[in-house]
Amino acid sequence: MMEKGLSKQGNLLSNASYGTLISKPMTQLSPEDPWAIVDLVDDSKKWAEMTTKEKVFRVFDNGLRILSAISLLYFFICSLDLLASAFRLISGKTTGTIFRQNKLMQNPVVGLMIGILATVLVQSSSTSTSIVVSMVGTNVLTVGMAIPIIMGSNIGTSVTNTIVSFAQIGNKNEFRRAFAGAVVHDIFNWLSVFVLFTVEIVCQPIFGIGYLEWLSGIAVGKINSSSSTDGEINILKEITDPIVGLVIQIDQNVIKGWANDDPSYENASLIRQCGGNITDPIPCEGIFIFENTTLKDWSIGLILLSISLFVLCGSMICLVKILNSMMKGHIANVIKHVVNAKIPYLPWLTGYIALLVGAGMTFIVRSSSVFTSALNPLIGIGFISIERVYPLTLGSNVGTTTTALLAAFAASPDALHDTLQIALVHLLFNVSGILLFYPIPFMRFPIPMAKFLGDVTAKYRWFAIVSLVGMFFVLPATVLGLSIAGTVTLQCVGIPFLLIIVAAVVINILQKKSPSLLPPVLRNWMWLPEFCRSLEPYDRQLSKLSCCNRFSQDEQEKTVNVTTEISSTPLSNESIP
Repeated sequence: MMEKGLSKQGNLLSNASYGTLISKPMTQLSPEDPWAIVDLVDDSKKWAEMTTKEKVFRVFDNGLRILSAISLLYFFICSLDLLASAFRLISGKTTGTIFRQNKLMQNPVVGLMIGILATVLVQSSSTSTSIVVSMVGTNVLTVGMAIPIIMGSNIGTSVTNTIVSFAQIGNKNEFRRAFAGAVVHDIFNWLSVFVLFTVEIVCQPIFGIGYLEWLSGIAVGKINSSSSTDGEINILKEITDPIVGLVIQIDQNVIKGWANDDPSYENASLIRQCGGNITDPIPCEGIFIFENTTLKDWSIGLILLSISLFVLCGSMICLVKILNSMMKGHIANVIKHVVNAKIPYLPWLTGYIALLVGAGMTFIVRSSSVFTSALNPLIGIGFISIERVYPLTLGSNVGTTTTALLAAFAASPDALHDTLQIALVHLLFNVSGILLFYPIPFMRFPIPMAKFLGDVTAKYRWFAIVSLVGMFFVLPATVLGLSIAGTVTLQCVGIPFLLIIVAAVVINILQKKSPSLLPPVLRNWMWLPEFCRSLEPYDRQLSKLSCCNRFSQDEQEKTVNVTTEISSTPLSNESIP
């Protein structure tokens, strides 16, 4: 949207119903600032000047747009539900198997990576944390072993939001903002895990108990009785079931049975059966499309994956276009100002209200992925700023913890203490992360880091795919593979890798803040080969592939590139040490 306004400076966009629209920046920032929220001034015919026919047409047109947007949002949410079912069917017993690797999970690093992989496979932190809670309740896992898995599930759940941002990859600036709005969630989760996981590991040998395990243990106290969960709120399920339930129905008990190594579920299908028993099931006759098929679970999963991705991308692209046409004129600008404004005299309070809104909305829809993904197109078109979406995202992290809490109350009375404790670990982890990276403005590192990645991916759009695959699939799978080879192998590879990363970060900071403290050779990265300090060589190679042409930086983009350059060092934002 902004790109179109910049490239057509002074041109009028005619519209039979809305007249002409002139683009100007809402703030005093430069028109080339890709993060500036854009005001669109509507100079179309005023309501009082319209004829009766024009008024009827305007009302009908606006109503049709609103109805279309709501319908597309509904199909978008349904596609997310189908996507989660597809991943469950494709992964099959993999999720249960990795949860049963009790010996491996005694290594907290492995537990963390298992949490990431399991959540990515089931596409739901609510599902993975509920499985962990049930495993703690049946003594398959201890609370201490389950804590790293809970941390990993927080990271894995943000993959959905990142995938959704790819629907706007066709527009450079929209993708810049959408990807940044998605990865701000990822970065917060990774930073929280890095700090709190380290604290947990350090506290174990010193005090005999980790920080989160100790704090959650105090919170549960002497609880020893069960409660009911009849008051559970799940509006999202009620909304999507009429459509998704006609296509596929997943039996959650099978996933839990596999996780708990229940022999009665050994050869069970994930597709729901309506009668009989596990070994001799009776299909749900006529209830849903795949209820009585000879296809394997993984085959159905691949079909659902194709359908869900098609519906997701199609609905998202159409939704963005409709939102672009709706978010114009006086009323839309008023809404923009209200959403992004601060409370007079108490501006610091605005973010905390956004936190509560994010937590409340996620509690209602019971899915942080759906809530944050629904915000993504609004971020992309410039309706909501990254600064405003950040507290909404943090609030959604808190809201999603209610599922594990409700699952904990469903445990038997003798297991309630442990299940409630691990559920509270999930809540306390997110609250601790918020206390670290939100109250002090200086500590809100995820915002500038997300903008940096947004700038890089706007210039090298293929890098967004690389980062997605690397952070959510390759890294966890590699660590898991090294752990199977042995703890010594994991340490020999992992410790040097971490030291190199930490050293590169420290040197980068010193290069920008205090270069005089560094030896001359380390004041820039020019001594490294180009492929070690820049994405440009990779971009040149990818540009030779016809399939990747649109994701590489062409000459026209180079001339209008607005990526921030750091003039104090020879490094640019796309450089990677």
